[in-house]
Amino acid sequence: MAWLFALVFALAALLLVGRFARLPRAGLELALAASFIGFAGYVWQGSPTQAGSPVLSREQASLTPPDKALMIARGATMNRYGDAAQVVEFADTLDRMGLTREAVIAVKTGLRKEPNNVDLWVALGNTLVAHGGGMFSPAAEFAFQRGAQISPEHPAPPFFMGLALAKSGRAEEAGQVWRGLLARTPKEAAWRADLEARLMALGAMPTR
Repeated sequence: MAWLFALVFALAALLLVGRFARLPRAGLELALAASFIGFAGYVWQGSPTQAGSPVLSREQASLTPPDKALMIARGATMNRYGDAAQVVEFADTLDRMGLTREAVIAVKTGLRKEPNNVDLWVALGNTLVAHGGGMFSPAAEFAFQRGAQISPEHPAPPFFMGLALAKSGRAEEAGQVWRGLLARTPKEAAWRADLEARLMALGAMPTR
């Protein structure tokens, strides 16, 4: 019975959000997906007949803190507005909750609506790497390369592909990708300083 009340509450909350929040259609679909993920988790692990007791520490109960440097780089290289940006933000939140599979599904859902959106292909590469425990898989490589094919001058695909390579221990390949990006990056670009710092950390900064 408690599960039924939880489902009714979730549906009522979605109706209120849909009526008063004025979210775009993609935002409503993401809210619906998040609600059902939460309800599924409650059905799977919830024990409404047992007395409540705090068993998680504050650190365990919170989200993994965001990587500030990464968030700055994302803001400098990717669009921060529109439906795709909402999908990217939602997927990032799922990743930080440890729900990496759900993050991949969220981005793939966005790509079905916007198959030529560069930021979504980059987000797919990032979520695939996270879902793989930091490993740079062929699927992640395809996602980054697809983004680069759609918009060859866009900085996000090579930037985040290089980051994924570096995190997976493939520093030499990361340096090659980033040097190529640096060669065509304007001096005034918002991401240039971060890119140079990462190349220097790898010992891969060009000599001239």
